[in-house]
Amino acid sequence: MPFVHIELIEGRSKEQKENLVKEVTEAVVRNTGAAGENVHVILQEMKASDYAQNGIFKG
Repeated sequence: MPFVHIELIEGRSKEQKENLVKEVTEAVVRNTGAAGENVHVILQEMKASDYAQNGIFKG
């Protein structure tokens, strides 16, 4: 039962997230042999103001 956690900066459309989840699920099924109904994809969105890279906030 694969679990895939993806963290994103907020701002993608529902359609973009649906396509991402679909394609990630297909890749996991293809590469692990797991059944699609057993693949769990968890999207976690964060505000740009809550994200920093190299000590610098991005938002």
